[in-house]
Amino acid sequence: MKSALLFPGQGSQAIGMGKDLAENYSVSKQVFDIVDEALGEKLSDLIWQGDLEELTLTRNVQPALMAASVAAYRAMLSEGFPETSSAYMAGHSLGEYSALCAAGAISLEDTARLLRLRGEAMQEAVKVGEGKMAAILGLEISIVREIAELASKTGVCDIANDNDPKQIVVSGSIESVGRAMEIAAEKGARRVVELTVSAPFHCQLMNPAAERMKEALENTEIRSPCIPIVANVTAQPVIDADEIRSNLIKQVTATVRWHESINHLSREQVTNAFELGSGNVLTGLVRRINRNIKCVPVGNSQQVKSVLERMK
Repeated sequence: MKSALLFPGQGSQAIGMGKDLAENYSVSKQVFDIVDEALGEKLSDLIWQGDLEELTLTRNVQPALMAASVAAYRAMLSEGFPETSSAYMAGHSLGEYSALCAAGAISLEDTARLLRLRGEAMQEAVKVGEGKMAAILGLEISIVREIAELASKTGVCDIANDNDPKQIVVSGSIESVGRAMEIAAEKGARRVVELTVSAPFHCQLMNPAAERMKEALENTEIRSPCIPIVANVTAQPVIDADEIRSNLIKQVTATVRWHESINHLSREQVTNAFELGSGNVLTGLVRRINRNIKCVPVGNSQQVKSVLERMK
């Protein structure tokens, strides 16, 4: 029976995430303490009792979600979850950094600092009001590719996220994404939803952010992870440190190939997955992508104990 560990991205945040873990596991509390120290501020105060709007700012939410995920993973390890019992790890967008940290490829301190920089760089890459993202529901990716190509005649419009068989996110300039939304509705999309985001992530407009991350990643020690990481940009497992670095640079502007990543896990006979950290967004996506994989969220002490109880 093969299992995989999954790490969520933006959109899974909630005030109070990880607090129960920190109160019940010293190893989880230590994660938040280390992140606070690495960033030179009490991010944990914002996470546990702050304002959701402030937490959702990209510069805050990226290291915050990582801290909650790594805290959940270390709680599982402290309860006896075998470190190498999972065949793969994978993370959605910023969650890939969480996975790499959990697998020992990047230190917790460096991961926190990289994600703070990543959040700031992505926010600053495009002026407020110049970019947009939209979810297109109910159309195959081949049709959405055609839509994005048509919409690109007025500016940037790229596929940012291939989330599941019928949920694909486009990202780019306001005019082009607006046009993509119109074309998608004409082509019979079940729904077209403009996303409430602070910047158009995972598109060519993020090139300035990719340059900043390239410099930071070239100066960061990256080791081979103890468990292969299924990369967003290739939907294939990777353990080579140089390839990981290259993937993380490309990831800023490239499509998050989540749908393909989960199908890869299924082809590798993965039947169980654990979503570590806040929320259950990935659990829902896995259910819609491939019902052969049973995914459960692990974000508090009760869920940690129940998962390990079931594994006995």
